Amino acid sequence: MVRTGELVKIAVLDDYQGVALEMADWSRLRDRAEITVFYDNISDSQALIERLAPFDVLCVMRERTPLPRSIIENLPRLRLIASTAPRNRSIDMEAAKERGITVVNTGYASTPTVELTWALILASTRHLVAESSSLRKGEWQTKVGEDLYGKTLAILGLGNIGTSVAAIGRSFGMQVIAWSQNLTPEKAAAAQVSYVSKDELFRRADILSIHLILSDRTRGLVGAEEIALMKPTARLINPSRGPIVREADLIDALATNRIAGAALDVFDEEPLAKAHPYRSLSNVLATPHIGYVSNSLYRTFYGDTVDHLDRWLSNPKYTGEDAVA
Repeated sequence: MVRTGELVKIAVLDDYQGVALEMADWSRLRDRAEITVFYDNISDSQALIERLAPFDVLCVMRERTPLPRSIIENLPRLRLIASTAPRNRSIDMEAAKERGITVVNTGYASTPTVELTWALILASTRHLVAESSSLRKGEWQTKVGEDLYGKTLAILGLGNIGTSVAAIGRSFGMQVIAWSQNLTPEKAAAAQVSYVSKDELFRRADILSIHLILSDRTRGLVGAEEIALMKPTARLINPSRGPIVREADLIDALATNRIAGAALDVFDEEPLAKAHPYRSLSNVLATPHIGYVSNSLYRTFYGDTVDHLDRWLSNPKYTGEDAVA
């Protein structure tokens, strides 16, 4: 428990770029709190517990540092978790509730992820990384890119992000099809997208773009059987969550050139291991989960976090439910 007159100890976790303190006015908390920023990620549970044990408040960035029951139950001082975005499935909410720990969330916008999805698609089909590297080495053109016009964009998951990705695909003159476990022909038609079966989605795809929430139903949804249906010229794009795709099956398909390539922003374990095959396969474009890493969204994340902290420090009974639209 925090003693009267004692500064509340706040930990800001996983600030990879070292920008958290620049993205909001943390000075509002200066007289009531002591803020410590950590720039690295710790995956070892015991080491993480030792690091976090002195803190009353944890500010977590998405799922970079999961907080399961085994961690929460070993942090006796913890009173508040401030998590970016509206939901964080890596926090054990039941364990937090049992210990009287308040969990608050921030606002969110999907546009940065939509934009990165198209950056991945274009960079993959036009070999931008390879061509840029060849130019830097004093070489010139080395590859022939692929057109998008007239090709089929297959959307796996037609929610807010998938619908926006689909609209941009239509502007490129692509044929857009979609399927998910919850999608209906009526919802697809409302988004000006053709509803197809799961098998047809994979068979017809020139670009398969994944936009699903990770759940028990979607974990491992894309595996060897689905990938085997894809054209050898097709590309798989995953800016959603790594475990939706069975990693070993995708690696095998890429290593044997059963599909043309993959562009990935998410992985089973993050940060990605240094010796991971995705770092070396020539037909993989991989980025370090930067779909939501944009200036405007970071300012929303950290700005809302500071608002929560300010209100909680003024009122320990604050729950955050009425603070963020």
